[in-house]
Amino acid sequence: MPRLFFFTDPARTPDPEAVIRCLPRGAGVVYRAFGDTAAVAKGRRMVRAARRRGLLVLAGADAALAARIGADGVHLPERTAVRALGVRQARPTWIVTAAAHSEAAIVRARRSGADAVFLSPVFTSASPSAGPPLGHLRFAALTVGARIPVFALGGVNPTTIRSLKGSGASGVAAVEAVLPPPSSHVIPDKPRSGADPATTQRRR
Repeated sequence: MPRLFFFTDPARTPDPEAVIRCLPRGAGVVYRAFGDTAAVAKGRRMVRAARRRGLLVLAGADAALAARIGADGVHLPERTAVRALGVRQARPTWIVTAAAHSEAAIVRARRSGADAVFLSPVFTSASPSAGPPLGHLRFAALTVGARIPVFALGGVNPTTIRSLKGSGASGVAAVEAVLPPPSSHVIPDKPRSGADPATTQRRR
């Protein structure tokens, strides 16, 4: 599982392929189409660009879209995380992740068979749908004993990431913080709890 993920956003990152070209090899991309009628064409271009960089690609919310663009898996919203098991049964080689905003959501995602969760918002986020930030202390508390890899999302940037040191995060995810030129240090230390990301390998 990558330690760094780029979440696309049509408003905040209008040229995701430019970001992809600057991501470090081994990073991940979550393509969020948000109902775009050209999602398949755009997604396929994104996957091709990602393959050239050795990146993993997940399609946001839509397993059918993931299949059509040749993605490596799907990232499910919190409300549909319970579908993770069904997706894994249908696509055993896929990586399936889920969004989470609370301890209960982490537990549901784990029990539903998700490979990892993206817990948010950790810090104040520019996303219009983001709620109050959890803060790094609450994030660390939720990560302890999660028994599933937990990635930090929401307001993560080269400054805020410093407070995640020792939090147990399996990695980080960001939207604008990975705009080129990328920061080479936006990877937290090895998690102290939960599954070691090295053991959660991409299924092929």
